[in-house]
Amino acid sequence: MTRLRRSEALDWIEIAAATAALGIESAEVIALRTGGAGFEGSEAVHEAWRMWSEKVAALAELQTRLLTGSLGVTPVATARATVKHYRRKVAANKRRLGRAR
Repeated sequence: MTRLRRSEALDWIEIAAATAALGIESAEVIALRTGGAGFEGSEAVHEAWRMWSEKVAALAELQTRLLTGSLGVTPVATARATVKHYRRKVAANKRRLGRAR
């Protein structure tokens, strides 16, 4: 078994905390989408389509960055960049849906 250096272990703890924050932020966006924003009829269909297309686009962006090497060359750098990528997307949705109220 490979032992992690102390600084690398702290990096992974930081990534875990950021991932937990992403989970909480995502839950807030889900709450805004399902109940808080009050989408009905064609608005709900539009929001569902937007949600689906944003997820596909975010994944495609991330895969492109991975394949071009712009996520980083180490597992820690790649994990950090991945969490940062999704946190930006979630924050943008939270702002947009918060204004829709």
